[in-house]
Amino acid sequence: MVDTQREIERKYESDDSGLPDLTGVAGVETVIDKGVAQLDATYYDTADQRLAASSITLRRRTGGSDAGWHLKFPVAPGVRDEMRAPLSDTLPDDLAGLVRSRVRDAELVPVVRLRSARDVRDLLDAAGRLLAEVSVDAVLAERLTGGDGEAQWTEIEVELADGIDPVFLDQVEKRLRKAGVRPSASASKLARALLETAPKARKAPKARTVAGKKSAKKRAPASQEPPVTAGDHVLAYLRAQRDAIVELDPAVRQDVEDSVHSMRVATRRMRGTFKSYAKVLDRAVTDPVGEELRWLAGELGVDRDREVLTERVTAALAQVPAPLVSGPVGARLARWAGESHGGSRGRLIGVLDSTRYLALLDTLDVLIADPPLRKAAGKKPGKVIADAVRKEFGKVAGLVEEAVEASPGPERDVAVHEARKRTKRTRYAAEAATPALGAPAKNLAGSMKSLQSLLGDHQDSVMARQTLRELSAVAHAAGESAFTYGLLYGREERRAAAVEAELPGFWAAIKDGAADL
Repeated sequence: MVDTQREIERKYESDDSGLPDLTGVAGVETVIDKGVAQLDATYYDTADQRLAASSITLRRRTGGSDAGWHLKFPVAPGVRDEMRAPLSDTLPDDLAGLVRSRVRDAELVPVVRLRSARDVRDLLDAAGRLLAEVSVDAVLAERLTGGDGEAQWTEIEVELADGIDPVFLDQVEKRLRKAGVRPSASASKLARALLETAPKARKAPKARTVAGKKSAKKRAPASQEPPVTAGDHVLAYLRAQRDAIVELDPAVRQDVEDSVHSMRVATRRMRGTFKSYAKVLDRAVTDPVGEELRWLAGELGVDRDREVLTERVTAALAQVPAPLVSGPVGARLARWAGESHGGSRGRLIGVLDSTRYLALLDTLDVLIADPPLRKAAGKKPGKVIADAVRKEFGKVAGLVEEAVEASPGPERDVAVHEARKRTKRTRYAAEAATPALGAPAKNLAGSMKSLQSLLGDHQDSVMARQTLRELSAVAHAAGESAFTYGLLYGREERRAAAVEAELPGFWAAIKDGAADL
């Protein structure tokens, strides 16, 4: 079983490696010497250090009060989420799953061993409450993979206790700096160990010459360069979505709120970008990838769609006066909401462990590293990207006008839904265009988001009414009153009608605002 906790800490170093007196820190009443603990940790990664590249650490540690497996994900500078599992000879399956989107099918091997003598102090306030743990760590690092170097250093680590305001760390740091202690240049022990035990780099060969001139300086990876061409801008947006899918994977596995929805949106953004910027990327290559992204979005949506409907109908039911709630409506709705969640959660984790999903991640990596660029990709972004966004906006305009003119009922429901789907695609195209086009694209993205919300409310009403009909039929068959379901159905009809009445004026304002694009 995995235990998760938020870790907030700061690391320091000093020339004399000593720990100054901390009793003068504001709020500290007592400093308790906890003695010296001997820690022995082996850090695991792939041979090409995929976890380290994402600032993720995975270790098996013995000694101290928290022996076991520790997996840490970065949250912000000095802040990490740590997942712990009991000590065992092999990596627990739960932790292995949380790094799978990075590791894929590569082997996790021991890369560094750190042995530390940890001299610990507890900082307590006047009430005896723990404020922080301060330790002086004498570290011996030994390279296990990719070299055989060793390194030694001493560092000071200050870890905030649970429930304590992080401002307290500023008070400790003020005292440390006054004593000549400075923040560590490395974010973690592992980062420092990898750096200091790495094989010495060979001297770089002189640049070759071509026709008597030095060859062009080797370019940094595209992700480190500001976008210049139309292709650069599109790839930067796609790269951000690929990264989001990979980074959200552990959160989806842990059922973190909104993680499934966020990953699903990232897949949609990629698919939409493939289609909107077909003059930049060859669709003969991207269409098959888009279909795999569609599959993944569908798998992610199994629970999400039901969650949205449940929230909507539950909120509507809460507004119904008690005398008008006839029968066990709330209980039936709760059963409907939860009847497939447990099984589908297991199914979704199975999807994330599947060969198909991991192959998709590999495909996305290859596509972004070696993109199928067309001729327009090398041009300046202004015209290429603006033309793509204007084309998408024109499609939305036609679909919205069709929805407005369609006959009320199923015909208009379908037309509004089609307009909504195109609105999302146009929004994503405008988002990708914003770094190149500036305010006009940013404003259009905002307008499309508002329109998407309006049309989405209509579609949610359509789906809610379908659900209410189904629940009503089940309730009737069980001998229960269907009155409240009908009441809720009528309210949903009025909500949809209100959207339909608002749409013409709403759209007219958007068209006027998009004139600058």
